[in-house]
Amino acid sequence: MTAAAAPGSPAPSPESGSSSASAPPPAAGSIPGRPGAGPGRATAPVSAPAPSHAPAPAPWKGWAAVCAVALGIFCLITSELLPVGLLTPVGADLGVSDGIAGLMVTVPGLVAGLCAPLVTVGAGRLDRRLVLCVLIALTAAANLAAAVAPGFAVVLAARLLVGVGVGGFWAIAGGLAVRLVPERHVGRATALVFGGVPTASVLGVPAGTLLGELGGWRAAFAAVGGLGLVTLTGLVLLLPPLPPSRHIAFPELPALLRENRAVRAGVVVTFLVVTGQFAAYTFVRPILQDVSGIDAGFVSTLLLGYGVAGVAGNFLAGARDAYRTLLVISAALALILALIAVLPGPVAGTTLLLAWGLAYGGVSVSVQGWMIKAAPAATEAATSLMVAMFNLAIAAGALFGGLAVDGISAPAAPLGGAALMLLSGVTVWATAIRRRPDRLG
Repeated sequence: MTAAAAPGSPAPSPESGSSSASAPPPAAGSIPGRPGAGPGRATAPVSAPAPSHAPAPAPWKGWAAVCAVALGIFCLITSELLPVGLLTPVGADLGVSDGIAGLMVTVPGLVAGLCAPLVTVGAGRLDRRLVLCVLIALTAAANLAAAVAPGFAVVLAARLLVGVGVGGFWAIAGGLAVRLVPERHVGRATALVFGGVPTASVLGVPAGTLLGELGGWRAAFAAVGGLGLVTLTGLVLLLPPLPPSRHIAFPELPALLRENRAVRAGVVVTFLVVTGQFAAYTFVRPILQDVSGIDAGFVSTLLLGYGVAGVAGNFLAGARDAYRTLLVISAALALILALIAVLPGPVAGTTLLLAWGLAYGGVSVSVQGWMIKAAPAATEAATSLMVAMFNLAIAAGALFGGLAVDGISAPAAPLGGAALMLLSGVTVWATAIRRRPDRLG
């Protein structure tokens, strides 16, 4: 695979095939990243970039800030996915089915998808450091509230607040690496930030599952709430002031989606891959038990292995071309999900689960790289669209998987996910590979 340009630096979109650095700057009123936009082409108004922000902090301070943001992503994704390993005990304790308990993933995913663009625009000219701190504090409070909830309705209300934190934090944090470290390190810093996503699978979800088995599911939610408070402290101490580099107006978001075909394709691919993933992964516990015949006591250990593989996949994908990487990921996941739905036996289940983690681990950093390349002058706006669709897809996948599990059987969830992965691969090929074969060279 060809090496990708460092995230945050100008790079060709899949539809243009030329470097944005060599192209003339977009005319006033054009959509950044849209080839052919100019004075003669009517487009929605887009606010002009603000003057350059202050110089990046000293190297060690910049990397410390990157680590704080990565910890924030880790905490938020752990909060969002924590119920994956606790569906059965929560459902049993609160008197709901596995499918209904899956709403603990659906609700925050849906809310996060709605809040990603709303928070990005609503933050306006607020310092991004302040916004991130408020969002992580809200998430910590929500987890602590879930830990003492008297019934399932209160748990769902707390999960709604988790969705607000996840959507807003991720949308703003996704493009911050370029402001924290020198340009030559932006690619590695972005991979580190998004390393918080698979690391949440390595440590967060398995540790929460194990803690739930040892001390009850309420102890797991309380622990994640405490982690949120630790994260808040790190953000306060390590993040520099981050005044907005440009103000985003609401009309810019649908205009960017409408006028920039590369951004639009990235949003579609994000929806297909993530919906397929969470249709299956939300119910990985019953799949491993019912299909693979794996004892419930080993599930947390296997999820740990899944997460380790996911971290490796994240950093492998971070150095690769985003378009080709997503094509490979889509094909691999389609095969893996189809096989894990039909192949019995602990050996097959374990092997496929590890391969699943390796393949999916590269998704977050790859779709972020796609968006940065597609709209280098509107990174925060493009990222908010991607994050919105990513989290809406989590909700859609969890809902779709729940209907499949309750209405058909556990294997129906990964089989449906495999079909969506195939559609994703076709979409990547049609929009970014087949039309521009030179991208393969």
